This record gives sequence, structure tokens and C-alpha cells, in this order.
Amino acid sequence: MTQAPEATTAPPLRAAAGQPYAYARRELVEPDWTRLPGWRGVTREQWESAQWQRAHCVKNAKQLRAVMGDLLDERFYEDLARDQAERATMSMLLPPQMLNTMVPAGAADWTEAFLADPVRRYMLPVLSDRRTDWPSHPHASRDSLHEHDMWVVEGLTHRYPTKVLAEMLPTCPQYCGHCTRMDLVGTSTPQVDKLRLSLKPVDRADAMIDYLRRTPGVRDVVVSGGDVANMPWRQLESFLMRLLDVESVRDVRLATKALMGLPQHWLQDSVVEGLERVARTAHRRGVNLAIHTHVNHVNSVTPLVARAARTALEVGVRDVRNQGVLMEGVNATPEDLLDLCFALQGEANVLPYYFYLCDMIPNSEHWRVSVAHAQHLQHAVMGYLPGYATPRIVCDVPFVGKRWVHQVEEYDRERGISYWTKNYRTGIEADDVEALTRRYAFYDPIHTLPEQGQRWWREHTPTAG
Repeated sequence: MTQAPEATTAPPLRAAAGQPYAYARRELVEPDWTRLPGWRGVTREQWESAQWQRAHCVKNAKQLRAVMGDLLDERFYEDLARDQAERATMSMLLPPQMLNTMVPAGAADWTEAFLADPVRRYMLPVLSDRRTDWPSHPHASRDSLHEHDMWVVEGLTHRYPTKVLAEMLPTCPQYCGHCTRMDLVGTSTPQVDKLRLSLKPVDRADAMIDYLRRTPGVRDVVVSGGDVANMPWRQLESFLMRLLDVESVRDVRLATKALMGLPQHWLQDSVVEGLERVARTAHRRGVNLAIHTHVNHVNSVTPLVARAARTALEVGVRDVRNQGVLMEGVNATPEDLLDLCFALQGEANVLPYYFYLCDMIPNSEHWRVSVAHAQHLQHAVMGYLPGYATPRIVCDVPFVGKRWVHQVEEYDRERGISYWTKNYRTGIEADDVEALTRRYAFYDPIHTLPEQGQRWWREHTPTAG
């Protein structure tokens, strides 16, 4: 009789080694707005009112003082005033909802905590945030993506073969310091005399619809601005219904940071009911309707934001997606990105979609990161999130468009110059025979380069400091 082999005991499973990132589910919290002196008497009913939020936006230092009381000392307001006078490309506009996500309760030194706050750093910049050596890259420009050069009618950018961007209006409920459309959006600042739209809104909408009807190669329309939350709902719904009636249009995306900055807008009965009408029409006609929002830090994801996103999904919007921007001091670490993505995807039903490198607009170098750093971040976030919810980190290359950061054709890391190619012509390159073979440049922030690279830029930039 053959003896049975001796039973063996499998070795115990080894505990996983310490991971670079440890996931822990965190419940969303709406910060207590009554911790701020100016809002101590504000009721929940007022707070959740879109009308109250809009009426109490902070537009200047005087209004900020009224909210913050004596929590911030004079050095902050002096820093803010200098930035507004010398560097800011966007005017101040903060809904209470967004201001309330800056600095949690219990800060020992409010001024220091406020200065360090990641949401404050991009929504309410001060002069001490900015770089003094290279506040702007030598190749920075107001319309860094040349969107206006590609207008086919006023406000309609035809940049990609099958997609257009409809800039419906030049205002938002909140103004981000890093806004890529800083030449058009918002009121003028001492640094930037803003571009003005000349057509009446109804005439601009008519021209856009007419172009789309005459251009059946376009199937995807991003309806943006500014922010569509600043359009009167009836006007926006009318445009969307006309858009859905264009046979070639198969995708419509509504771009609104207000889903995060002013979720109260998207929770109004009139807006919810109107969005449901649009969503039902889109579904009936086989058009994919999505909302794209813009959240850059986990502190901005609150229960009200989650409720607004879920409400949009409940009434028939197919997807709510996030397009963030990588910014130093805000979210440019693997931990910050993963915290944000897990809150969006797991707690608010918002799909992490893209993170863009900050565009090369004036006075933005303190926010921008290098392509190499973006590649590192893309590598670092892989494997933690579900594949469908793992964001792509992209570089929006002038005259090219979105490219995954690992699609770079060539990269001179010493001088911080990356070279990119493309597979289509933009609207201004119809007769350019070299458009598909040319290499297009993008530039890293100079302060991130090795010393020899920084020296090269100093020697080749007459105005270098």
C-alpha cells in the first residue's frame, strides 16, 4: 500500500508590506460655516439656498473681512492687495460654499493655516504665493491654447476634428486664479484687459447652431463658458434642446465648476426639473449627456456636492466627470490625488476623468509642475482605483490638444522642453501640409530645471530676473 504523502501546512500569508498609499474610507463632511464670524447667524435653509449663496459671494477684501472677522491679520490682507494690484489675472469671486472649505475648525493660527490652505492657494492667491524669479514663463500667453484663433463663429472653438467647444458666456459663479481662459472670463484686472464678446447671446447661440447644422463631421459639443451655471436656465435649456435636434451631435457635455463651487444651483427645483427634461430628450435621441466639473482638492468634496452630483444622475444625466488641474501646493502629490479621487468616485459618484497640467498663462509658474513630475504622478496613482476611475494625466499642448503625459515624442529635461506630435489638423491648419509631421513644444517651469537648464534660460531670456 502506498503511503499517503505527509500533510503539509501552507505558510501563513504574509501581511502586506506597508503600501505607499493607505486607503481609508472617509465620510464627507460639510464644514460648519458658523465657525466664521460673519456667518454665525446663517441658517441651514439660507446656506442651502442658491440665491443666498450668490448674494453673499465674496468679491473684495472688505467683504472677506466681514466674513472672517479678526481671524486673519493685516499681513494677509496686505499680501492679497499686492497680488490683486500686481499679479492677479482673475478678479476675486468666491461663493460662501467654496470659502467655507478653506481651513477646518480648530486652527491655532488662522493666518498661517489660511496661507497654507490648498483651496485658498488657487482660489484666493496672494503675492507671496507667486515666484519672484520666474512669475511667468517666457512662452506664457493670455490665450495659451489659441482657442480664439480657432473660433469658427464667436465663442465656438473647432479645435478637434469631431469636437467643438461652445463658450456661451464669459462669467462664472467663482473665479479660479489659474483659469486657462483668463483673457475672456471675468472682469478686467490691472494686469489683464479682458476680451469682450460682441454678439448678443441669442445671436451667438444661433450662429453656433447654424455652424453645427452645416458641419456634420462634428459629433461632440462641450457647452461651457465661463460656466453654464451662470446662464439663465431657460436660455440654457433652449440651446440644449436645439443642440439635441442637430442630427450629427451624439455627445453633449455641460462644463460647470459650480457643481462643486455652488452645488446649491444644481439642486434648485427649476434646474433639476429642467435638467431632467433635457436628459430625457437626450436619452430618447440616443445622445450621451454628461456633466463635467472641476474639483482640485478633497476638501472641496462635501455632502452638498455629492447630493448635487447624485441628483443629476438620478434625473438621467449619463455621467458626472471631474477634470482637475495639477497644481503645486494644491494636489501635486500621489496622496492628494488619490484622496480626491476616492472621495469623488466612492462618495460623490463623480468619475475622476482628467488631470491637466496647468496651462502656460501669465503669473502661473508657482502652480505649474513639470511633465516629468506629471509622469511620476500618473505612475503613482495606478493600481489603487478601479481602472475605469483612474484619471488620465494629460498635457494640453498648444496647437495639438490633450496628450497623455507618456505620449511625449522627445523630452529635453535639462531645458524643460517636451516635444509632441499629433494625428489631426486643427481648424486653422486646413492647408498646412506639415501639421501632422511637425513637433510642437511645451515647456516645464524653469525653477524645476537643473541649474544648467536654468542658466540656459537666463542667458536666452532678455528680461530674466
